[in-house]
Amino acid sequence: MKDRPSLSGENLIYVSTHEPSSSPRKSWAGVYSTHISNLNTMRLTPDDVADFSPAVSPSGYWTAVASLSVWSGEVEELNTDLYLFRTSDGSQRTFIEHHAGWPCWADDSTLYFHRRDESGWWGVYKAVLSITGDAISLISVDRITPTGFHAFTPAASPGLPGVVAIATRRPDSEYRHVELVDLRNKGKYSYIEVTRNVKPFSHHYNPFISPDGSRIGYHRCRGSSNGNPPLLFENLKSIAPKEFSLFRFDGSYPSFSPDGKHIAFVGLPGVYVANTDGTGNIKEILSGNAFPTAWDWKREGVIYTSYGPDFASERTRVDIISIYIGNNDNEPVIKRLTTGGENNAFPSPSPDGKWIVFRSGRSGHKNLYIMDSMKGESTGLYQLTEGPWTDTMCSWSPDGEWIAFSSDRENPGGGSFAIYIAHPNGTGLRRVVHSGEGGRANHPAFSPDSKKLVFTSDYAGVSAEPISNPHHYQPYGDIFTINIDGSGIRRLTHNSYEDGTPAWTKFFLEPKDVSESLKGSAYCGFDDCHWLNIAANHNEIDGKSC
Repeated sequence: MKDRPSLSGENLIYVSTHEPSSSPRKSWAGVYSTHISNLNTMRLTPDDVADFSPAVSPSGYWTAVASLSVWSGEVEELNTDLYLFRTSDGSQRTFIEHHAGWPCWADDSTLYFHRRDESGWWGVYKAVLSITGDAISLISVDRITPTGFHAFTPAASPGLPGVVAIATRRPDSEYRHVELVDLRNKGKYSYIEVTRNVKPFSHHYNPFISPDGSRIGYHRCRGSSNGNPPLLFENLKSIAPKEFSLFRFDGSYPSFSPDGKHIAFVGLPGVYVANTDGTGNIKEILSGNAFPTAWDWKREGVIYTSYGPDFASERTRVDIISIYIGNNDNEPVIKRLTTGGENNAFPSPSPDGKWIVFRSGRSGHKNLYIMDSMKGESTGLYQLTEGPWTDTMCSWSPDGEWIAFSSDRENPGGGSFAIYIAHPNGTGLRRVVHSGEGGRANHPAFSPDSKKLVFTSDYAGVSAEPISNPHHYQPYGDIFTINIDGSGIRRLTHNSYEDGTPAWTKFFLEPKDVSESLKGSAYCGFDDCHWLNIAANHNEIDGKSC
């Protein structure tokens, strides 16, 4: 990922995640300088330190960053501190302020940044510095935006002195908007709405001001007005293009049909099927909430899923069902395979089509079971794992030898998950990958040759400040592969969003975007961070996690 670029003379200053950290759950984000002409690149961030949101001073001499020393799984505000260093080589790194993010320069001695206060309100602050040569000291820090609404991601420019651009979430709007704060009248700041009068029902992110102060910029989804159709598959750069192509898919829990011509996925709610080449309409085969999807390897047109609420307790009614869609437009045939109803989920069929492994909470704990794929549990169950922990997200290998799953068995209930494999008879249990203390490795799926796993994890920490992006539940998920013996871990995706629920097919898809042909496909279908919601009748923050 390359992010937050700034020009400083003949050099481009930016964030990159191309160099791995030394241990799991540490961010790969660092600030780099690349010479525009000869492309020589230098890392400005110290090794094994994560820096976000770089801002180059007007003179170009200093760069300010939001630096993260320890990440403990935060998904709302990162515990970053404000540092300065010399733009030329990263030297003279100096601590400025605790609990500060997203710095910007007004002039060579004035910085603005954001932070969330103890009552939950995001605000913008002004830091005044004394800089003599390479000696830096902090003179004062003052809050410039009041409580009662959220203000963050500030931007300033020497060409517009005394004015700061901010993004806001106000109690009377569900949308993020850009405003200007005029600080020139001391003691009586004024606010100028920039985007709300133009696009009141759209989100606007991360404002910036031109160097001469004449223009305000920001990010907004333009929808269909950009002339491009929505994408079913978005081609991403693959680290091994001769080995596999890599795509971002518009949906959750995708799975490929055995012939590679179709893909099933869930919309939370709803289960859908689409052609992998983007032709035809996307067909809804089940309404209501269901997750994930898995095709039967032998019976054509049969898809398994679990019907009921996700992220639910062991006793919640969730059942495994099969959906037969056939080869025509007849209504799908649905069959319930479990009868206990105690959170039966994540079905994965064996390659011979005879069995299904799934997770169930019937014992009071979520463990793995195997049942007949056609008759369900009516003919009996085989319990694969047993213990006072959670085993979940299971996947049967194409060669039939292994079942992979995610488990918190090393610290039950602690929120940390590692990936394990075991033979279908319960022998050979071993841990494949663990993302450090408190880490998460989830949703394993096998490669077509059964020698590797693809999974989603916080192994690389976070790549940007979460407040700068729209809503996503866990802004730390990236996609990785690893050999089933635990060696050769590789990071496939680099971005600041949550990438999850991967699928791997043996059929090669050309590395190009595939558009949806369904008319009326949604554009800009995202929310702002849920944890920015302000209760309608209270000045308090909604506690829902983003």
